[in-house]
Amino acid sequence: MNQQQQLNFDRIAKAIEYLRDNFREQPDLDLVAEKVHLSPFHFQRMFTDWAGVSPKKFLQYLNLEYAKTILTKEGATLFDAAAEAGLSGTSRLHDLFVKIEGMTPGEFKNGGEKLSINYSFAETPFGKVLVASTEKGICHMAFVEDEAAGFELLQQQFPKAGYHQVVDMIQQNALYIFNQDWSRLQEIKLHLKGSPFQLKVWETLLKIPMGKLATYGQVAREISQPNASRAVGTAIGSNPVAFLIPCHRVIQATGAIGGYMWGPTRKAAIIAWEGARGSAYAEASMD
Repeated sequence: MNQQQQLNFDRIAKAIEYLRDNFREQPDLDLVAEKVHLSPFHFQRMFTDWAGVSPKKFLQYLNLEYAKTILTKEGATLFDAAAEAGLSGTSRLHDLFVKIEGMTPGEFKNGGEKLSINYSFAETPFGKVLVASTEKGICHMAFVEDEAAGFELLQQQFPKAGYHQVVDMIQQNALYIFNQDWSRLQEIKLHLKGSPFQLKVWETLLKIPMGKLATYGQVAREISQPNASRAVGTAIGSNPVAFLIPCHRVIQATGAIGGYMWGPTRKAAIIAWEGARGSAYAEASMD
């Protein structure tokens, strides 16, 4: 991400944080633009380019009542929606193309010894990411503020692996997920280090469609362990692949956003961005 793109994202994030904290007051365009040191005209244009909708429209997707509505509208059939998806409009969900392969017990225990890991940095609508891959698939994707610190965290996951800073086709295919046109998206393979319970939780997260939300309790019931909400939360919190495994779509039963490894403002931004774009796609498909 170049300096200007980073500046634009920082301004968007600051605006979202302000809107999230003050949505009950329904702040107008001039006030929010002032908070990010832009004219109302330039702020409106920048925000709409990023979100696909105006700041005023976006505000409704940050509202607590919106989250509550999404949670209750689908009810027990929340996860069924993904299985019923076709191939047009909002139903061209990336979730249908993501497959998880767990690492072998040896790979799991020995810190990635004999694994060759390619890694690179890329820009996304939500900031810079570090994406890493083995020959079998994506093993790590994380939002990073500092490249050196991000790479150090990757090394902590696989301390004995060999690393090469190079962009490969596995990474490129995964990064198509951030494009508006998903027609280029092929099946994405993930090669993850996790316990059987963690893998089961992460696989369940893939069933939550874009623009939809689930609670920790719903995920626990989906894996037939209704009393394991706390353990589910721990597994979700250790998700090694940002965005592709949509842990951001899991919120508290009250509708509150809850925690997120890469920051609550970014989580709110992703949820609202997906909700806004899902709504826009739905409206377009009806025309």
